[in-house]
Amino acid sequence: MANGKGGDLGFEKELWKTADKLRSNMDAAEYKHVVLGLIFLKYISDSFDETYKEIEKDPEGLSNPEDIDEYRAKNVFWVGPEARWSYLKSNAKQPTIGVIVDQAMDALERDNTTLKGVLPRDYARPALDKQKLGELVDLISGIGFNTIEGVSKDLLGRVYEYFLGQFADAEGKKGGQFYTPRSIVQLLVEMIEPFSGRVFDPCCGSGGMFVQSEKFVETHQGRLDDIHVFGQESNQTTWKLCRMNLAIRGIDSDYVKWNSEGSLLNDAHRDLKANFILANPPFNDSDWGGDSLKNDIRWKYGVPPAGNANFAWVQHFISHLSPTGIAGFVLANGSMSSNTSNEGQIRKNIIEDDLIDCMVALPDKLFYNTGIPACLWFVSRDKHNNKFRDRKNQILFIDARKLGNMIDRSHRELTDIHIKKISDAYHLWRGEKLEGNDTGYQDIAGFCKSVGVEEVRKNNWILTPGRYVGSEEVDDDEDFEEKMEKLTSELAKQMEDGRKLDDEIKNNLEKIGFGFRR
Repeated sequence: MANGKGGDLGFEKELWKTADKLRSNMDAAEYKHVVLGLIFLKYISDSFDETYKEIEKDPEGLSNPEDIDEYRAKNVFWVGPEARWSYLKSNAKQPTIGVIVDQAMDALERDNTTLKGVLPRDYARPALDKQKLGELVDLISGIGFNTIEGVSKDLLGRVYEYFLGQFADAEGKKGGQFYTPRSIVQLLVEMIEPFSGRVFDPCCGSGGMFVQSEKFVETHQGRLDDIHVFGQESNQTTWKLCRMNLAIRGIDSDYVKWNSEGSLLNDAHRDLKANFILANPPFNDSDWGGDSLKNDIRWKYGVPPAGNANFAWVQHFISHLSPTGIAGFVLANGSMSSNTSNEGQIRKNIIEDDLIDCMVALPDKLFYNTGIPACLWFVSRDKHNNKFRDRKNQILFIDARKLGNMIDRSHRELTDIHIKKISDAYHLWRGEKLEGNDTGYQDIAGFCKSVGVEEVRKNNWILTPGRYVGSEEVDDDEDFEEKMEKLTSELAKQMEDGRKLDDEIKNNLEKIGFGFRR
């Protein structure tokens, strides 16, 4: 996100336009797997080719570039001859290109157990135009041989991420089920700073939370192998996207699990205690099977209503936090103030247990899948004194509704500057030292305020930031007399201008034969 517009490298947009033209009447949800599968295959093949050339250069000549064990030792996917991109490219114009791509996917899964059951198939189906498929292979062949440095891993990762976002946009509401906009993910990651430990997303979609966590560690010069990701996804197709998305970045996805019931009904990581939780669960989910979980051990703060899963998710996250863990997650705005069906009581109990660290009200139009206003919750297991200052019985409220730039008619995005403004306020409030800041945390009217739990009690345990941060202050150096004189002068001028315009209109009308009594 170097430029605040999603971090485009410049050619991604044109690449998307060309790829999108090739889909003709194919639904975006179906075409998504055609394109992303090929991009994945291209990356795997590029990585293999780089390693192949390295092995060939062995000065002692003891290594064989066609030995599968050489690649396993280097933690690189083995790509057999029938799956190599050079072979696909040479056959792109053949009417059998669909069969060739399917065979390539089969070979990759056969030779690499971690990819088993993950890759898309059915490129040979009659409904998929083989000429356009060949053109798509030619188009993707250009990625990786660009003049931009870092041609393989980062370049293809960026293209993959860009395409995920574009498909979410093209699919509308359905697309948002697998993709959380990058600026929101980046904000969550910048806020909770997952440098090392276990990072968990129990509704992980296409894996954006994990990708941004790795990027955060890399940017701050940490060790990527200090991060271990755990996830779960209920949509098998989306889970496959996630596994491919992580593989493109070289992120171990062995602990990213799928089952059709989902994390609330069938927790695949029942004993996990995570250092960091990042999540964007479905908003206001009314069909989550709550009736069958009335006596669940996770409902320490109250039984969530069967008609809304918001507080089931909140308590699920809390149950998975380590003793010093912190969670950052997205919820619908209603979660901050609802008092229906026991939700108010659950929220009260969580507040009284001193788990709420920070609340952020987000601007509208950030999401692809919903127009429902959203907020961020930050829950901390240890506010007493773990790495940061003692924040016991305090909550930071941030109202970010005025931030973000419109990137098209229907979507807004938080820029790097906005993300920094929000995350800096949180870090300073936690007692962290920031470069260029000597004053520490300060309340800013209309934007942020540190509030004691007692004040939240007086407000009926409502967590809406706008209730606490007040109105934005306006610089006002003029005294009352000066303002009145200026207003009087402006009003007199407007009245005089109005009389002059009135006279001019009447004079012009008289010239063409309309008379007025004076």
